[in-house]
Amino acid sequence: MVRRLLALGLLAMSLAAPGTQAQTAPGGTAPPAANAVDPAAIQALKDMGTYLLTLKRFGVSTEVTGERVLADGQKLQHTATAELDVVRPNRIRTVMKTAYSQRQLTYDGKTVTLYTPAQKVYGTLAFDGTLGALIDLLEEKYGMQIPLEDLFRFGTPEATFDKIESAMNAGQDFIDGDLCNHYAFRQGKIDWQIWIMTGAKPLPRKIVITNRADEARPQSVHLIDWNLKPTFKDAVFNFTPPKGTTKIQIVERKAK
Repeated sequence: MVRRLLALGLLAMSLAAPGTQAQTAPGGTAPPAANAVDPAAIQALKDMGTYLLTLKRFGVSTEVTGERVLADGQKLQHTATAELDVVRPNRIRTVMKTAYSQRQLTYDGKTVTLYTPAQKVYGTLAFDGTLGALIDLLEEKYGMQIPLEDLFRFGTPEATFDKIESAMNAGQDFIDGDLCNHYAFRQGKIDWQIWIMTGAKPLPRKIVITNRADEARPQSVHLIDWNLKPTFKDAVFNFTPPKGTTKIQIVERKAK
């Protein structure tokens, strides 16, 4: 499930953030055994996915803080943001920013447009599939990723959990005032944690990913905010080229 987890395709380096301290299990329970898969933790992901599928029109944003590991092991932090306006099943607008780059993707159900303001260029693709199909198209043919794209897969048959080697309930935390259940998972060379809101709206509010394939253990921290009553108009999904921009071809990546 984490093979594309929350990727920000506009970054040239891996993003991550300082390590968090380990947390104890909920009061009155024993710490889970190493490599044990707690069925309740897996069910929490499934319940979250079921709820996410009920969201038809929403806004979601993320701030990603991460580490780039230098050759001598020193870590440098970087930050990126992404904002998404979404209408299921087939409309999305996302703006991705770092200090040195900005990219915009819009999809109105018929045309995908990629726009880079700094270079004053844009490209279009004819397409009329669902958001899930769009995610597959961009990654497989063009090597591009939509921020938070795995959130569109939770709750679908693509959200498989059979490769998870360890799953545990790590307690509770407040994320920006929202009480969240904290779960931790191990999958191959990736450790990932997720904080899911308690109550009737199990929204993911924070995700931490640790790359164990790198001995420096770089991490990425993703803070996620939701707007379930957005005020955006449908016109945001229609791209009008700004004056002075040039249309270019979006080239498919070469097969490996």
